[in-house]
Amino acid sequence: MVNEKEQFSQFIELKDVLVKSNSRTILSIAHAIIPTDRITACIGPNGAGKTTLLKLLAGLITPDSGSVTYSFFPAKTALVLHHTPMIKASTRANLKMVMDADPSITINQIDAILEQTNLTRLADSPAHKLSAGERQKLCLGRAILQKPNLILLDEPTANLDPNTTEQVEGMISQFREQGFELIFSSHQLAQVKRIAQYIIFIDGGGIIEKGPVGPFFSHPQTSAAKQYLRQELLAD
Repeated sequence: MVNEKEQFSQFIELKDVLVKSNSRTILSIAHAIIPTDRITACIGPNGAGKTTLLKLLAGLITPDSGSVTYSFFPAKTALVLHHTPMIKASTRANLKMVMDADPSITINQIDAILEQTNLTRLADSPAHKLSAGERQKLCLGRAILQKPNLILLDEPTANLDPNTTEQVEGMISQFREQGFELIFSSHQLAQVKRIAQYIIFIDGGGIIEKGPVGPFFSHPQTSAAKQYLRQELLAD
């Protein structure tokens, strides 16, 4: 039997993980190795547990039982949720919030992120009045400033127009070049094929199937994955 850990230079291992909310089981994962040395996409039906899994991997929630172990140190993560609130202040001020947690961040770095995200012209504009795409770029910029070694994105281009989606996907593709590892969730299968290298398919709170993108889409192994792909491709 192949030792799954040996396939990846960096990974997160989940053992006997159980996450509940109001007595309802949200995640139930007996054992899983999730690679973090490649761009990994988490896909599955609505309510499958994708957002909860990302929060778990980011350390924002702890399992009711079981363990989450990182092969890399420090396990510094940054999570960008689908709906990230903004304070009623300028775009620049929303970026500068990360300086409270890390005083080593400089104004020059803030300016560089504004340039990288094409938000320089909106630096003094109220962040809560930015478009959905502009807010998402701000959130991505804020994640970069935290200098994580793993960035987790929850539906990063949901409700964005095609042009802005392309821009955000471009930023995501550059993350690995900048030294960040990436796990993201998406219901857009075409996007997953464009960006991801590895698939985690989750359904009913469990990881049902996982593997490289190509084989997953061409020859899914489980009936749940086959049904999901068939329904989603028809919807597209």
